[in-house]
Amino acid sequence: MNRAKQRGKRMADARKVVAGLFMSLDGVVEAPDRWHFPYLNDEMAAAVGSMHTAADTLLLGRVTYESFAAVWPHQTGELADQINSIHKLVVSTTLDRADWTNSTLIAGDVIGSLVELKRQPGKNIHLTGSLTLTRMLLYAGFIDELRLLIHPIVLGTGERLFPEGTDRVPLELARSATFTTGVLDLTYQPARPHSRR
Repeated sequence: MNRAKQRGKRMADARKVVAGLFMSLDGVVEAPDRWHFPYLNDEMAAAVGSMHTAADTLLLGRVTYESFAAVWPHQTGELADQINSIHKLVVSTTLDRADWTNSTLIAGDVIGSLVELKRQPGKNIHLTGSLTLTRMLLYAGFIDELRLLIHPIVLGTGERLFPEGTDRVPLELARSATFTTGVLDLTYQPARPHSRR
């Protein structure tokens, strides 16, 4: 690999877009505040905390942004301090401003904006919640890691990350862990060409 290609690869790999979601055993990711908390323990807190610590940018869709902005500015503690102080990118075609501390609105070319951001030095870009945005970036091949915390509960109803009719997206398991609560901590990456079926 010549120096130009090496430099290009380092630039491409400098920052990752990492999506993290709570998920039920039947694939539901909607409203985790209604079913997630019985499984919250030190292992879960460490897993969630590690995603925030590894990032210097939080990527949010409109719905998640509005729900976070209504809650986190009024919270205290280490995690609240991280979330309130971190740079936040808000993807929306309907908002005309984002007033939460350190928030920037992206109303146009999301992929183009993220390409430019990934070329800059920094830590991970953490995408949380924001199902429409997660799906869009996943189908575009723009999520470097998909981290699913799968809870041992069947909900039966609710919006799923991958609804019926979802396009095929080949992934491969990069890391896995099992918590004492039965929660699975699974990290997937885009499948390399030789491993795709």
